[in-house]
Amino acid sequence: MISRGIKAPELTVVSWLNTNEPLLLEELRGQVVVLHAFQMLCPGCVTHGLPQAAAIHEMYRSDEVQVIGLHSVFEHHHVMTPDALKVFASEYRLQFPIAIDLPSETGPIPVMMQKLNLQGTPSLVLIDRDGTIRFTQLGRVSDMQVGNMIGRLLA
Repeated sequence: MISRGIKAPELTVVSWLNTNEPLLLEELRGQVVVLHAFQMLCPGCVTHGLPQAAAIHEMYRSDEVQVIGLHSVFEHHHVMTPDALKVFASEYRLQFPIAIDLPSETGPIPVMMQKLNLQGTPSLVLIDRDGTIRFTQLGRVSDMQVGNMIGRLLA
């Protein structure tokens, strides 16, 4: 079980969008990582989580804060395909890297969602410069709260 104060597990994913090379958390040490887990058909993701991730991506320099979307499909698998995600990301103009979670061989919950002990989407995970998880939450987190936490992690 993953909780605050634990080193973040390396990303185990099928593929990536919006990046030429897969991102490795080990290589992002020294940066704050903002991981937003989402599904295309999740209303909270579309109305709040993804716009928040996009705003963070636009606001901070990429050498300070790395935003990563984690598309974790745990329901409606036949609809939320990688091709559909590509169209979705283009239509919503998502510019930050998006990892496509690896489906589980034992059930509906994808691999990274299990490794991070996420309970659903949208979920926010903040990882400090040393690779330690400092915050996780399911559901909406206010922009002010997230900005405050990122600022403290950068300080």
